[in-house]
Amino acid sequence: MMKNIKNIATALALSATCFVSCNKEELLNPQLTTAISDVTAFDTKERIAQQVNNLYASVKSGLYLGSRYIVYNEIRGEDYNNLRTNGVTGFSTWNHTVVASTNEVANVWGAAFAAINQANVFLEGMAGKGKDVVGATLSGQYSGEARFLRAMAYYDLLQLYCRPFWDGNGSKPGLPLRLKANKSSGENDLARSTVAETYTQVLADLDFAEQNLPVSQADALTNTTRVHRNTAIALKVRVNLSMQRYAQAIVEANKIVSASAPFTASTGVAHALQANIKTVFTTFTTTESIFSLPFTANNLPGTQNSLCFHFGPAPAGGSEYPLISTGILGAAEFKADDKRRTELLIASGGQTYVNKYPTGPVNTDYAPIIRYAEVLLSLSEAIARTTSGVDPRALALLNAVHIRSQPTAFVAGDFANNGAFVNAIMMERRIEMMAEGRRSPDLLRLGLPIPGKANVNTIQTSQAEYIWPIPDTELLNNKLMKQN
Repeated sequence: MMKNIKNIATALALSATCFVSCNKEELLNPQLTTAISDVTAFDTKERIAQQVNNLYASVKSGLYLGSRYIVYNEIRGEDYNNLRTNGVTGFSTWNHTVVASTNEVANVWGAAFAAINQANVFLEGMAGKGKDVVGATLSGQYSGEARFLRAMAYYDLLQLYCRPFWDGNGSKPGLPLRLKANKSSGENDLARSTVAETYTQVLADLDFAEQNLPVSQADALTNTTRVHRNTAIALKVRVNLSMQRYAQAIVEANKIVSASAPFTASTGVAHALQANIKTVFTTFTTTESIFSLPFTANNLPGTQNSLCFHFGPAPAGGSEYPLISTGILGAAEFKADDKRRTELLIASGGQTYVNKYPTGPVNTDYAPIIRYAEVLLSLSEAIARTTSGVDPRALALLNAVHIRSQPTAFVAGDFANNGAFVNAIMMERRIEMMAEGRRSPDLLRLGLPIPGKANVNTIQTSQAEYIWPIPDTELLNNKLMKQN
């Protein structure tokens, strides 16, 4: 596996076909066909800029953030039924029967580590010749983008393959921290760092990114599809929430959330909620979309990789994963007049599907990675978990997301105690973020069992199935790797 990762990442990192222009099609569809010798890959500004585009192409693989990572983290939870028993589209993930040889276990690991290695190849090139070619400021920005993407890949791998931070305060086995470009098979062997050490590296990369990324990119398109300072801050909010470091999550979120409603980011990109949530999934480059991965008809994640294929009904989708009646679809809190029900769900063949990604089979919907709504709910949760009763600002943050889709606002008297308030925030998060890949990470970070559904039993926190195994491909090629 590591040999394959090395080959893939080196080829991607050292490839370019044309000089970067301001053409939007090039930004959406970075070309990866003509290889350049690593001797000349960092010789010109144009070649370096093309390699930055290619870093984004690596993470939007259909096997990773282009679709499958999002899908797997949704269907591990309790909100979806499986109609096809299709081994290609995550049936083993849905029923918790993955083993070290299962394709999805190997594919996500391989795609994420390929992205990590591509970032490492790029960072080494920038530290060498590249910085002199583009100058210190642009070198810092490009390196910040690479380190953000590396941090995101490591964070994502932690959510599937490692015990949550609360289990032993990060002392459990984490990931092999590959921070140098892997260019030969002799570099494959690397032992696992701890979960805490892996998170420390993630936060170090994000701190660097925050300090070196621009406050905004060129326009609405690149503010959504390339990272900037607020993107790094938003991901730090998510990371600290996963570590149950709620006070630090508040510190980070406050950088991009105003003190009172209407909540907006006062510096950098002016992030704000859209008036109607459906707009986020039809106009992909709004200020609510902090980071999304774009697709066009000429640049797709692959038919059975797409988000539409998994979550949508035929003929656009594959009718793979409708919502199950005992999950969020049947929750009393998910009201009949909620716009997320009336405008983002679709009935077909006696089933109900999430319709956030309707453009199949070509599937040109952007893959949503971070939205401002998530940041607001994360801040609300962090405040609620560090205060007593019903904190007014936490309530206002909850209502900001809630009332744009459901007309009746919450009031403090709706909650018997702080625990009931926290539960309401978590339910709002579950409704708001459905089909965006947050359900399984939320369950695991809080030490909750993965609820059963249909004929699938509940997975307790102590069971081996609570996390994925390390893939056989890694164990075969990395002699220092240990299985979970």
